[in-house]
Amino acid sequence: MFQESQFGSQQGGASVSLWLADSIARTPVAQPPQDWRARLREWSDAVELVPDLGQRVGSLTWFRGLATCIGLCATAIYLSPGFQPVPGAPGALLGEKQFDEVRSQMITPLALGADSGHRMGSTDAVQPLRQTPERPQIELNAQVGSSDTLSRALSRAGVSSGDVATINALVGSDVAGGVKPGTRLDIILGRRASRDRPRPLDRLAFRARLDLGMELTRAGGVLSVKRIPIRVDDTPLRIQGVVGDSIYRSARAAGAPPKAVQAFLRVIAGQVDLGRIGAGDRYDIVTAYRRAETGDVEVGDLLYAGLQRASGKSIDMLRWTKDGRTEWFEASGVGERRGVLSSPVAGRMTSGYGMRRHPILGYTRMHAGVDFAARYGSPIYAVTDGVVAFAGRHGGHGNYVRIQHGGGLASGYAHMSRIAAAPGQQVRRGQVIGYVGSTGLSTGPHLHYELYRNGATINPLSVKFTTTAQLAGAELSAFRAKLAQYKGLHVGEQDRFAQKALGPVTSGK
Repeated sequence: MFQESQFGSQQGGASVSLWLADSIARTPVAQPPQDWRARLREWSDAVELVPDLGQRVGSLTWFRGLATCIGLCATAIYLSPGFQPVPGAPGALLGEKQFDEVRSQMITPLALGADSGHRMGSTDAVQPLRQTPERPQIELNAQVGSSDTLSRALSRAGVSSGDVATINALVGSDVAGGVKPGTRLDIILGRRASRDRPRPLDRLAFRARLDLGMELTRAGGVLSVKRIPIRVDDTPLRIQGVVGDSIYRSARAAGAPPKAVQAFLRVIAGQVDLGRIGAGDRYDIVTAYRRAETGDVEVGDLLYAGLQRASGKSIDMLRWTKDGRTEWFEASGVGERRGVLSSPVAGRMTSGYGMRRHPILGYTRMHAGVDFAARYGSPIYAVTDGVVAFAGRHGGHGNYVRIQHGGGLASGYAHMSRIAAAPGQQVRRGQVIGYVGSTGLSTGPHLHYELYRNGATINPLSVKFTTTAQLAGAELSAFRAKLAQYKGLHVGEQDRFAQKALGPVTSGK
């Protein structure tokens, strides 16, 4: 009994526990009060404030959206400021001077005084002139061009042909060699007598030469010339220095003119290889140099070229004229060695010396010279110095020139189109004696070149001419005196015009 009662009691306790748990679960739990912002958010999520008027047309939501749109538009129109101008302070009126200053920037009809950009528009107060006044004088500057003459430069500047002829008559002897390119012409043209006549020349000033200035003026209707001599020191300019990395740059840095340096290198290159000139060698340059008291200078030809070498033979070369030929001589009086030309004409050799079949006669015979094919009219040069022994028509040779060179040697040039030498004429190496042609027994333009020894033809390719000039006697003494004079010159430019007592300027040549 006791056990059963105990079991029953346990069953009943479990039922009570389940009943209490179910009761607790069914009892509502008190919730905290919601915030108004959360309630507003829930209402806005539930209500569509901005409906799409393109959907659900005719529904209650669509009508509510239409009413909202109309209300917003009406509110914007009601609150707009309108289209009336906003009043502001008026601008200040322009005065007469201010109006004239800004008139060129205004868009106004010309009749109201507008500015066209080039001239003021005419008004009723403007009356045309019957004749416009001319300037009493015109001052202008002109310049002589590189391939120009004084006459053309003056004509281009507006000087009349009559005045140009008068100027040439007045200054022709002073500018016989022409006016140096770049010469400035200061011109004044006066008042003309009538509109159909040119302006007369009142004044012309220019530099005729380094040592002469000229001024032409009109007095009483007549042009007169005034010559203004300018003192000139023509002592040669001497430049010395040590060869550095480059002999050209070293000489230029020492003040040598470019023209003199280039001539110096050409002379030295004929005596020694320029690549063998060391950095310790010393160069000595003497060039013709003229300096006027106005500061203008003229650089002439190279007169002396010297090179003192640290190792090797030194070089002393002097420019000297002998028998009408100017060339370079060594200090001992020995001139340049001149060899035969590589070819007496610019062309290629087509036939050599020896037996051959003649292209016209058709049989084999001796070809006593060398043929050079060249273009018709090409110049033909003398192979070395000599005297023309014959010039004219010579049988199958056609137009033919023969030059006697001395020592039993002579050269002949055949088939010329034109002869440019005369019998008895002294010719120099490289001088033009004729032009290529096809006269005589010839099939086309070419030069037939022959060489004679004691009257008999020899192979021209077997002989090379070498000519060396040699000074002797009084000429050698004068040569050595000139060489000593150049070596005694001061180095650099000497400003003799700075001296108070300037004696007569003499040539240092």
